[in-house]
Amino acid sequence: MAEKITAENLRSAKADYVIIDVREADELESGKIEDSLHMPLGLAIRNAKKKQIEDLRDKKICTYCGTGYRGNIAADELAKEGFDAVTLDGGYPSWNQ
Repeated sequence: MAEKITAENLRSAKADYVIIDVREADELESGKIEDSLHMPLGLAIRNAKKKQIEDLRDKKICTYCGTGYRGNIAADELAKEGFDAVTLDGGYPSWNQ
């Protein structure tokens, strides 16, 4: 299980994180966190394993999805590859509360 961050804590530290939205493209119609990068779950995992996001290696990463499930998987896989990654507790809906 990946470490989690609350929406409140992420809001107060947003400038410290690269925020990655791991939802699929059609899910973005409901909105997204401003300035987040869109990188669907499978792509995020492949990019980490193939060393294609090394420019993010020295940054804090926060992943999120629609419910928290895929965001957790993404953060866990990124952490296994040596990234400093957490996930947004509750996913995108928690950001809008």
